[in-house]
Formats: sequence, structure tokens, C-alpha cells
Amino acid sequence: MDRVDFLVIGGGIAGLSAAIRLADVGNVLVVTKEGLSESNTAYAQGGIAVAMGGDEDVALHLQDTIDAGDGLVNRAAAELLVEQGPLRVAELLAWGTGFDRYPAAAGDGEGELMRTREGAHSRSRILHANGDATGREIAVSLLRHVRGITMIELMEWTTSVDLLMDEGRVVGATLLDGEGGLRTVQVRSVLLASGGAGQVYRETTNPEVATGDGIAMAYRAGAAVSDMEFYQFHPTAFSFPGAPRFLLSEALRGEGAWLVNAQGERFMERYHPLLELAPRDVVARAITREGMDGEVYLDMRHVKKDLVERFPGISKFLAKYRLELGRDLIPVRPAAHYLMGGVKTDVHGRSSLPGLFAAGEVACTGVHGANRLASNSLLEGLVFGALAAEEMIRQASESAEPTIEDGVAAVPAAWDSPPSAEAAVERWITDLRDLMWKDAGLLRDRMGLERAQRGLDALALMMPRGVFRRAIEARNLHVVASVIVASALGREESRGAHYRIDFPEKDAVAKHSVMMGGQLMFVGDVTDNFAEVPTQR
Repeated sequence: MDRVDFLVIGGGIAGLSAAIRLADVGNVLVVTKEGLSESNTAYAQGGIAVAMGGDEDVALHLQDTIDAGDGLVNRAAAELLVEQGPLRVAELLAWGTGFDRYPAAAGDGEGELMRTREGAHSRSRILHANGDATGREIAVSLLRHVRGITMIELMEWTTSVDLLMDEGRVVGATLLDGEGGLRTVQVRSVLLASGGAGQVYRETTNPEVATGDGIAMAYRAGAAVSDMEFYQFHPTAFSFPGAPRFLLSEALRGEGAWLVNAQGERFMERYHPLLELAPRDVVARAITREGMDGEVYLDMRHVKKDLVERFPGISKFLAKYRLELGRDLIPVRPAAHYLMGGVKTDVHGRSSLPGLFAAGEVACTGVHGANRLASNSLLEGLVFGALAAEEMIRQASESAEPTIEDGVAAVPAAWDSPPSAEAAVERWITDLRDLMWKDAGLLRDRMGLERAQRGLDALALMMPRGVFRRAIEARNLHVVASVIVASALGREESRGAHYRIDFPEKDAVAKHSVMMGGQLMFVGDVTDNFAEVPTQR
């Protein structure tokens, strides 16, 4: 059994920003399933929303976040997000993050930071890098900084198997290294920064690593998870036969792209006064409805800008299919993109289990409510990763190092049976993703959700076995899918990203779903402090 002070599971923006701070007081182990360059952070195209224009800009950013969240935003969390955002972004700039700038006047050094606008934002406040590669630039600059800190150990190609518990406290984790060996790590505290779970759906913009591992591990250990029914479907994923569901950034619409139906008509005026810049849930449902009669397209033929220069990554991708932004209609349809729910935490990253923290997409502070505001995700990881690290440091200074016996079980005994064949595991995962897309996707009703539950129950009887990455991911996807479906069945209203055809109206009082130990409850309204976690000891 190895011992470190802090274990960070995930190497994206939340995990690395936390690790930098934790290294000031102890040794930190950061583990990632693949190379450190492969994370949801690195795939973020559009940018990072930050109010750098003073108090008025901060207040507007807060209001935009609350409005997009459709009545369910935790105001305390949102205030921290928008108020601390400028400070955290200033740190990124100090660490060498190269955000795009306007040309500098002669002799004036660097030009002013370039700001753009995206859906549901009241003003231009989105910073981007290399046009449409903002997340990758942030990930590279954070990783460059982390590699220079001797107190941080980076362990790539390592799958987290399960959390280790001792008398109700999280005291470590079991890891599976790239050679298939199990390693047990004892720690003062664990930070889950493992990202989202987009692979639970057949159609997704997420990378293959996004299998909900952190949420599933926390839930199995007994932690509360919250708002899992709110899965955001990005309106504009590339829709072309044989092509991946490549994300076509919200920034395209921010630069003036129209949405047109198969008849060539702009249609968003029928759905929202903000047209193409309406909140994502509204745009996604509009595209789905319009797409029932044929393809829906992004149209930038009228935009008089150098779109190859502004969107080099997207342009390079489209060129493989002989398409060009300023010349062609680009076929789009929604795909699973971002989970607003996750491990229930307060604004300091504390979960309902002592010793366990979470930040970024794996966590649910309530900051996004029922529908995340565009480009708030990178900011969330940056701000709440730092806040979680501060609380982990505070708790470490006030308590003795936990000790556990070396004989603590590393993996459940049931996993010792002969492993499932890899081909069978892949078929099983495909079946799960198909049923979730069909029956628990963008438009839901009781009949479909109950059918999804029955399908998940049947899949549970054939659960993949063995201690290898894809079997572990399969089990994690099943946990996440089961909680999403149960939460969606329980919420008999339509709010934000959760739309029930059989309950199209919104309840008068907004409540958060909380699921723990198989029990679902709805708690509080928007006046309650969702940040409080009564079971934290």
C-alpha cells in the first residue's frame, strides 16, 4: 500500500488547478486513464466565460448564469464562480496561457484580450485561444506548470477502480495501472476531478474517457449524487454519415451563424427571442423538432469574416468531408455534451463522505442549475478546483493522518471470477448507450424511461466481470445510467435540459434531486443554501 497526502483523480482543468495548490503542503498523486493530454478540458472549443469588465460585468454574468439555469441555480455557488473567475484567469495568464488578442498598437506590447459572445450571454465575455482550441491551450499551460512542481507525481494510463473506506471515511483508492497491476493508495483526502459521463449516450461530443467513473465510485461508496437527470445536449454536433459527432462550437452562432431547416428557413424565431443565441436546451429541442422533417444546418454563408482563421480546428475537421464554413450548409443535430449533476458537494468541494471531495463536471454544486450557460464549464473547473484544494489543505492541517489496515479489500470479491470477453463487453456497452439514447435522451416520457429501467435491469444480469479497464467502465456507465433514469422518472416536470413530453410544464417550486443508497428525494427550493451538505463530518 502506497501513501501520499492527496490523490487527485483526473488531469483536466479542475484536477490540475487543485494539484498546484495542494503541492504547497504535501505530496500529490494525479492519476489519469490515458495520457494527460486526453481530457474533456482539452476538447473544449468555444472558450472560457469570465467577467473582466468590472462589477457591472460580474453582476451581468451572474444574472446570465441564473437565467440559463432555469430556476435551479445555487446563487452562492454562482456568485463565487463569477467573482473569483477573473482572479483565476489572471493566474492562467501568469502561467503562460495564450488567449487570443487583438493586434497591438505599435510599441504597445501585447494587444487587448479578444472577447466574443455565445448563447444566453448578455455581452461579449468569452476568451478563446487559437480560435477554437481554448481548452487544449489551458490544459497545455497547466500541465507545463504542474510538471515543474516536484511534489506532484503524474500517473498516466491508470484506471481508478474504487474508493477505499474505513469507518465511513474515504481513505484512499484502488488503481489499475497500464500493465494490469492493482495498486492501493492511502491518502489524507481524495479529489474527484474525473469529468463527465457523455459515453453513457450513443451520440456524444465527449471523448472516450468520459464514462462517469468518479460519480460511480462515489455512489458505490455511499456518497450523495444530485441533479443527475439534467444532461445537456449540445445543439450543434456534426451530423454526417460515417463521421463522429464532432462538436461545432457555440462560438459559431456567436459569430453570426444561422440555423436553417431542410426548406432553408431560419426557424429559431418560433422558439425564443434570442434566436440562435437562446439557451442550449431551447436550441437543442428546436433542432430536434425541425429535424423531424429533414436535416438541420448551420449556415455561415452570409458571415463576412475569415472563418478559417477564426475557427482553424473546426475548419480542418470539416475539410476532411469537403465542407467549408463560409461556403456550405453544415448538417447538425444535438448530442450529449455536459452533465449538470454529479457528486453532491458544497462550494468547497466537500461531498457527503468525509475525506472525499469533487470539482468540475464530476461534481454538482448547483452552479449550473438545470442548464449550463455556455463556456462556464472551464471556469467552473478552475474556480472550484482551487476552492476544493483550499478546503482539503485546511482539513489536513486540523486532523491526524488516517490509518487503515493493509488488509482492506482492494476490489469486490465478485470481480475475482473469470473476466468477460472484451468483444462481449463492447456489445454490452453499445446496448446500454443505445437504450439510453432512445429512451432517456433529449425528449422523455414515463413509458420510455420505464423501458430504459427494464433494459438496465436486464443488462445488470449480464454485467461484465473482471478487473480490466473496459469492464470497469461498463460497470460505471451502468451506475450512472441507472441514476439518470431514476432521477428523470422522479422529476415530473420539464425544466432546463430535462424535458418530459408527458409533463411539459414547470413546477412552481424548483427542487434538487438527491440520490443516495438507492433512495431518491427532492429537496429545497432556490432560496435554500444548496451548498450545505448535512452528512459531511
